[in-house]
Amino acid sequence: MRYSYQAIGEEQIPQAVEAAFQHVVDTYASETNKLISVWRCFSDADFAFRPHPKSSTVEEIIRHELLSGRRFFGEFLSGSEPGGKDVVPSTMSIEACSERMRMLARRRLDFLASRAEEWWLEEQPFFDVTRQRIWIFWRRVLHTAHHRTQLTVYLRLLGRDVPPIYGPTADVAWTGADPTHTAEASERS
Repeated sequence: MRYSYQAIGEEQIPQAVEAAFQHVVDTYASETNKLISVWRCFSDADFAFRPHPKSSTVEEIIRHELLSGRRFFGEFLSGSEPGGKDVVPSTMSIEACSERMRMLARRRLDFLASRAEEWWLEEQPFFDVTRQRIWIFWRRVLHTAHHRTQLTVYLRLLGRDVPPIYGPTADVAWTGADPTHTAEASERS
């Protein structure tokens, strides 16, 4: 699958020191590209949009994603992260937030790629439980996917196209795309 925009190109993805953990590095780069692709579908004028009074705004979700990523990588994975006040751009804009996320992710990719198996399997405090770092990493990916999905719903409610994330959408398709919508399609081998 080819995306129209990539914040982190394949040539920028470092090789993991442990081949068994290359999937972690590749996944974080891919998920960052998907996240920023969704962010870039909004305009700065959309920052205040919320579909319901109890929902977060677009700006609150993006700010949360930047700050919670800093906490995950700094506190729970023991990475070197900038101070919390340096994570969110001083002037909020889609472009500034996307660039900040790209910059943070590039640094995190190098960090993730340099970790040995023992480090990944070591247990660390995670809120009120203790988990292996690899579990904490996957929890981060799921957390990001959750907020990215929130924002794709916001895009639909705003009448915007939803970019392809894992395959074609109602707005974007291509030759060779093969979504599974029928029982017959699910049985292909």
